[in-house]
Amino acid sequence: MGRHLRDADILQIVELLDGWKDGLTWEALSEASLRVVGMSPTRQTLSRIVRIQDAFALAKARIKSGGGEAGKAPHSIRLAADRIKRLENENARLKQENSALLQQFLVWQYNAHVRGMSQEELDRPLPLVDRAVTVPLEVRKQRAATKQKNRP
Repeated sequence: MGRHLRDADILQIVELLDGWKDGLTWEALSEASLRVVGMSPTRQTLSRIVRIQDAFALAKARIKSGGGEAGKAPHSIRLAADRIKRLENENARLKQENSALLQQFLVWQYNAHVRGMSQEELDRPLPLVDRAVTVPLEVRKQRAATKQKNRP
């Protein structure tokens, strides 16, 4: 079984979709992902991740409407036009992601209000975790067993 997609992998795949020009299928995206993230995730893996699924739908709609073409122009202008188009696509995707996050925030805000949570409770920082002190379970079991053996 292969490794799971990390956040950095998901971002790279979504950016790949921002610049996609034609012939977009889940299989083509899976193959293209091999070059970008070093693995070829299945269609099911890709479509299960909401960010990839949304970026895929946006790219598919953009290609269908003819928005994926940069047109005929000299090489340097074509490169610039491709970059501009990719950045516009990324901007549109980020706006949609931001909108979805704002909607999620409103749901959390409402739920916090209904449960009577105060602003101070919501703003309380996360507890610090000292990773140097955190000991894996196996090591703790070994230490406990050693302590019991050494007891008189």
